[in-house]
Amino acid sequence: MAAKSANLYARIEPDVKEQAESILSTLGIPASNAINMFYKQIILQRGLPFEVKIPSARPVDISALSEAEFHEELEKGYADVQAGRTKNAREVFDAIRKDYGL
Repeated sequence: MAAKSANLYARIEPDVKEQAESILSTLGIPASNAINMFYKQIILQRGLPFEVKIPSARPVDISALSEAEFHEELEKGYADVQAGRTKNAREVFDAIRKDYGL
């Protein structure tokens, strides 16, 4: 393994840093190791190891909706169910487990 002698200085939002380091701590991974893994994935993928794009639809924050808007969102969901535009939760979770080897 190569000696770790290069330094990286980055300015990030304190809340983002705290949340990420809390998760990494739970996983037993020091932040420096996570950053090193991220950089290695950039090299292996020859780019960012995840898709970077503007989502076509934003998640709905129901706390910001009026009662009428909330009911409209419920109707959209019901229409999706009626039209068969849904997926079985068990199949979705099974696919995720398979993809991640769980």
